[in-house]
Amino acid sequence: MGILTTTSSKTAVRGRPRKLNPLSAAERMRRMRARRQASGLRTVTRWEPQQTVYSEHRLIEARSLAMHAAIAQKIERDPRLLDIPHRNLARWAARAASKPPKWLREWRVLLQRPWSEIAAIMTEPSENGARLRQSTPFAGVLSASERARIYEAFRA
Repeated sequence: MGILTTTSSKTAVRGRPRKLNPLSAAERMRRMRARRQASGLRTVTRWEPQQTVYSEHRLIEARSLAMHAAIAQKIERDPRLLDIPHRNLARWAARAASKPPKWLREWRVLLQRPWSEIAAIMTEPSENGARLRQSTPFAGVLSASERARIYEAFRA
């Protein structure tokens, strides 16, 4: 007796079923480019390093931080300059005699602390530091030339 073997003519086909009229690779690429162009995408043909553009608001915050760092260094060298923010606060409080604004009261409390704490708070790069710097009583500590140097460094 012989051994009977059968071979299957059906083999498993993987992938997508074949189309009757398949597109060439070149035609598929043309259609893909047309779809991308229609959707607003553009073809990148070379890599260009992207230049970081900062918003004007971020530049102003960075400049304010630099100014307050310079103020802190100047007061560190000459603590008598702390009289300037105290005088500014007194003058501003006289103008708002009925009800001083919250920031004025906050700076009064802060200026009662030791200088090292004041310097740390006014130069911290946090949201709270940025908020406090927007209503700073340290106007007049830096000379016009010191301020001009910092402004020049942050020109956009």
